[in-house]
Amino acid sequence: MAGDALPLGKLPMPLLRQFLQELPRDNPDVVVGPGIGEDAAVIRFGETTLVFKTDPITFAAHDIAWYLVTINANDIACMGGIPEYLLVTFLLPPGTTTAESAQTLFRSLLQACEENQVTLVGGHTEITHGIDRVIAVGFMVGSLSQHGIVRSSGARPGDAILLSKGVPLEATSLLAREFPDRLDLDAQTLERARNLIYDPGISVRREALIALSCAGVTAMHDPTEGGLATGLAEIALASGCGLQVHLERIPLVDLAARVLPAFSMDPLGALASGSLIVCCDPERAEAILAAWDQAGIPGSIIGAMTEAPDLVLYREGQPGPLPRFASDEVTKAFSPA
Repeated sequence: MAGDALPLGKLPMPLLRQFLQELPRDNPDVVVGPGIGEDAAVIRFGETTLVFKTDPITFAAHDIAWYLVTINANDIACMGGIPEYLLVTFLLPPGTTTAESAQTLFRSLLQACEENQVTLVGGHTEITHGIDRVIAVGFMVGSLSQHGIVRSSGARPGDAILLSKGVPLEATSLLAREFPDRLDLDAQTLERARNLIYDPGISVRREALIALSCAGVTAMHDPTEGGLATGLAEIALASGCGLQVHLERIPLVDLAARVLPAFSMDPLGALASGSLIVCCDPERAEAILAAWDQAGIPGSIIGAMTEAPDLVLYREGQPGPLPRFASDEVTKAFSPA
């Protein structure tokens, strides 16, 4: 292809949308197929409907199995599904892979599956050239919960936009794990930052099921690569709506202010797994927040969906465009200086 090389991360939305528009849509058993903002596919097999998800882990080198299982399970939960079965492809780097490191990797994978109540059913592992770190790709299968299918495209004008926990939880933990020497943190604070993937954790499975049990949910989305801003833009594009969110209502992870500035990163554009975006009937918003609070999960109303197509971010009461990121802010740490 002619032109400049694309940046690290997701394909730009216009290019991805062009590709998706060329795909056939004539299979009636594909209930939810490929689309920007949709977290997983939903396919009907006779009287059974299953949820399918595949996602890689490419940035993390430490605890990669936990990332893999949790990230894939999150997207199935966002569709109203229950994560159940997992296949994994591990691509291991030459020269540094040992029998011991492979055994450690598989033990951590089994532990992550057990803690996420997921059964490992197969996959593929090889040592391959051209990489310098482990690459993991998951393919997960889930069943639908009693609440049925939830689509990112289901958001409606007037819906409240809720956010669980804070952002960017995943990015803050990842940077503390991968680049500790670039952070001015004492050992105790550094360890706390690293452990954010476990406490409060990057899983959104619990808050997704709690929100659905309160009724009134129209859409859910797991903001991962590209951060909260990209996740919000994906919901807006999928649903054909606009939105208005308020910066001062968006909770930031307490350690983010001590980690992200070292890499000149905007928290709105950095890996945000661990937070769940929920769009809901505004009359049900407080009930969902109360149910989360009772379960020990903080949550906030950060804005609302609109009929006008604009994506607006209010800063100190002044409206402006929601920022867009050509690639996840975390790529700054991995890019050559």
